Amino acid sequence: MMENTLPIACTLSGAELEQRQKTTLHAVVAQAQETRALNDGYAFRFQPGDTILEQIMSLIRKERKCCRFLQFDLRVAPDEGPIWLELTGPQGTGDFLRTTLELSA
Repeated sequence: MMENTLPIACTLSGAELEQRQKTTLHAVVAQAQETRALNDGYAFRFQPGDTILEQIMSLIRKERKCCRFLQFDLRVAPDEGPIWLELTGPQGTGDFLRTTLELSA
């Protein structure tokens, strides 16, 4: 696997990032039933459902353009099991996400 050497930076302006945080990031993360800190990011568990799955896909489409360093791993369990979204990246990604998403340490 090739190492991610992109800088940990968002290309949105301050106002754009603030708006995105309010409308997309926090809206999706607030629905997580479980949050796990990973070595290089965070994992979020969601109840199964088409609405949250569509919201997660929208988040991925938007965030992969402005936070190019992020890796998105989406796992949908069989038989209406939980949905997991992992956001990971190079060293420092966990700190970036903790601050941006206002997660507890």
